[in-house]
Amino acid sequence: MDRAHGLSVRARLTLSYAGFLMLAGVLLLAAVWLFLLRYVPDRAMLINADDSAMNGVFPIRSSLLREFAPRAAAVLAFLLVFGLVGGWVLAGRMLAPLTRITGATRLASAGALSHRIRLPGRKDEFRELADAFDTMLARLEEHVDEQRRFAANASHELRTPLAISKALIEVARTDPEHDRAEVIERLHAVNTRAIDLTEALLLLSRAERRTFSREHLDLSLLAEEAAETLLPLAEKRGVTLETGGDITPTVGSPALLLQLTTNLVQNAIVHNLPDGGGVWVRTDVRPGGVALTVENSGEKISPELASTFTEPFRRGAERVHTDHGGVGLGLAIVRSIAHAHDGTLALTPRPAGGLRVTVELPGPGA
Repeated sequence: MDRAHGLSVRARLTLSYAGFLMLAGVLLLAAVWLFLLRYVPDRAMLINADDSAMNGVFPIRSSLLREFAPRAAAVLAFLLVFGLVGGWVLAGRMLAPLTRITGATRLASAGALSHRIRLPGRKDEFRELADAFDTMLARLEEHVDEQRRFAANASHELRTPLAISKALIEVARTDPEHDRAEVIERLHAVNTRAIDLTEALLLLSRAERRTFSREHLDLSLLAEEAAETLLPLAEKRGVTLETGGDITPTVGSPALLLQLTTNLVQNAIVHNLPDGGGVWVRTDVRPGGVALTVENSGEKISPELASTFTEPFRRGAERVHTDHGGVGLGLAIVRSIAHAHDGTLALTPRPAGGLRVTVELPGPGA
């Protein structure tokens, strides 16, 4: 925004300091006049004419004013100069932290998000502002880096099905004798995967923007619904699916929280043992909120590898070899939905193998 130039804050503070100092001087001189000079007679008076030690003429008001006025003017002039110079120095020292904050803001606006103010000194308003700005820059830098990686991964993931579709169309166009039914079937599979990926990206974006209405709901009912929906998949893969727990009231989007629960249960079913695996879904009431825990059997996982599962496009094939690649956004969507509901997501490897995923959400009164 273009603005007309005006006095700087330092100049205005300097004028304020000098003005208050001058006002204090004027008030002091006025007090001297009101409480001292007003009692001085305005006519000459003889004092103790018979006492040789005290005889003489008492000074009159006009004489004192002639002596007092020039000196009072000199004092006021000194106070004005002292107020301007001292105010300028003091304002500069007081506003020095603000200058550093302004410089950091300009660097951030130019794209230098790695810069930090790190203002030294004891806690005050400027230090609190600087610390809050540093925290904001750190979160913004992390978010921007994550978005860049996400955009690069999304572009790569979307480019792959498009390239395959183009190749299949070229084959059908250049080779009339090629089995068209096979080409159509492969195109259908590729397009279905592209649609699933696009819908997942839209869902992730919606959760991050928090553009949803909140309602009172029971998380345990959503867990039962997700388990019932995915029971055929579990039976097909030979996985035992168990649900249980407490009634867990919370506030949020039923659609998004159902998606969160469905993603967790589906991941637990898909990334499991080849045969004889198990999935355990439980809801609990905890101090200040509710929790959804989904555990699954499987191969042993290191804590370092588990910490990467919420990154976008980290598919199950990278941690457990399966025939189900997915679109690589399951746990990324879970994390975004949990954060959008002011909740937390924790991934812990099970000692016997597999993974324990815990989502904690605030209670209805939080």
